[in-house]
Amino acid sequence: MESIVSRSPDIMHGTLCFARTRVAVRSLFDHLEAGYSIERFLAEFPTVRREQVIALLEHVKNEMELSTVAGSQ
Repeated sequence: MESIVSRSPDIMHGTLCFARTRVAVRSLFDHLEAGYSIERFLAEFPTVRREQVIALLEHVKNEMELSTVAGSQ
């Protein structure tokens, strides 16, 4: 996850950000909740790479699948 997201008390007061940027991960989810596309998010935040967004979403999806399986046991 280090190449995808990072957290540092010196950057954005410790907010979880996309690695090597000052773009909060929350910004992506806010954009998606508002109905915007990944392409629009990337256009508004050009320091974030598409690969980072896809990797983060894949990670969240996998975590949700794991928690669903664990919860059904």
